[in-house]
Amino acid sequence: MTTPSGPADLGAAPPPSRPERMGRLPYTREHTRVLLASGTGWALDAMDVGLISFVGLAIATQWDLTRTEQSWLLSIGFVGMALGATFGGMLADRYGRRTVFALTLVVYGLATGASAFATGLAVLLLLRFLVGIGLGAELPVASTLVSELSPTRIRGRMVVALESFWAVGWLLAALIGFFVVPRFDDGWRWAFALGLVPALWAVVVRWGLPESPLFLERRGRAEEAEAVVRRFERSAGVAHVESRPLPDVPPRTPAQLWSPAYRVRTAGIWLVWFCVNFSYYGAFIWLPSLLYAQGYDMVRSFGYTLLITLAQLPGYAAAAVLVEVWGRRVTLASFLLGSGASAALFGFADGPTQIVAAGMALSFFNLGAWGALYAVTPEIYPTTVRASGAGAAAGFGRLASIIAPLSVPALLGWWGNAGLFALFGVTFVVGAVIAYLTLPEQAGDALDVG
Repeated sequence: MTTPSGPADLGAAPPPSRPERMGRLPYTREHTRVLLASGTGWALDAMDVGLISFVGLAIATQWDLTRTEQSWLLSIGFVGMALGATFGGMLADRYGRRTVFALTLVVYGLATGASAFATGLAVLLLLRFLVGIGLGAELPVASTLVSELSPTRIRGRMVVALESFWAVGWLLAALIGFFVVPRFDDGWRWAFALGLVPALWAVVVRWGLPESPLFLERRGRAEEAEAVVRRFERSAGVAHVESRPLPDVPPRTPAQLWSPAYRVRTAGIWLVWFCVNFSYYGAFIWLPSLLYAQGYDMVRSFGYTLLITLAQLPGYAAAAVLVEVWGRRVTLASFLLGSGASAALFGFADGPTQIVAAGMALSFFNLGAWGALYAVTPEIYPTTVRASGAGAAAGFGRLASIIAPLSVPALLGWWGNAGLFALFGVTFVVGAVIAYLTLPEQAGDALDVG
């Protein structure tokens, strides 16, 4: 007895799209390569941001800077980061995630290396602005790339793992700050000279990392997209299958972020980024200087900061597990609430033991929150504006990272340590409420390929 062929075929499942083929793969060595290459760039970014909190104190002492001048030295990079994040995301949606990622490494690596030769504050401020442009563009672009190359079931965990390299970079900055900066007359110059490493790493990123197949296909480069998908399938030992093309979508622009379908989540993610940036950078960029002002010498204040930094790693590890168990939104809100409580405790801490303990709690919860934030941000937008959306949110958040370090001296004068960190705590709590009420839950869902 024969089976009719025509009608039966109508009920057959359609072939998967390339994003579906990528999303259903197991974790492979190719994913490890993506994480290591992207994560190293991320760590070098964090090292550069962290270094300014250590070298800023040394430069202020050597050049006899006022508190206002020191504030600008700590903040000018974030002005560049705000611009870099906003325009870097748009460039990545147009020219590719990998290309823009590599370019950002070159920009901030060369500018940081040149900072070692600065002879005055004006030149150093200009170079730190250029550094910020590169740094700001890198982070949303790298997280978008990793998100688009990840298996669906562990996509959030992979982005948090990428973010965890921030702790590695900040730890490197703390080590350089402790062992190099205060032990030589021009230790801060040697610290900046190490910033040339990202420019060299850009070569590895440009030629070693694959481009996002989602980006490639949406740009009409189907053969290149297929080559990337097959590269991951070979690593997983999965047989190749024919793909169905992605459905056509109307042209999109960054203005789409404020369309009725996305305006609530866009407003929410921008505000969460603002709250997290304000409290994180207000606290951590000034931390060595605040400890120094409390009577601890430079070596001891750097040493306490190093211990506090160590707590970032378990914070990321916890968030990497919970984003797939609790979901992105609950994990983000929970870690922000923990950050708020820890900030309040730090404001009232008295003596080295309490300072280090409260600081470590703040590091644990705050950096876990950062991991969840980076996991959720690229997921809430379609492919054609994903990097633009992530970059715009990061760019808006960087406005807070400019305001916070500039505000710290005045806030300290008005309210003291306790009042300053109470403000940071309240800001964290506000971010938690906004995140829970406005952001969609994307755990386990495929990325929007539109």
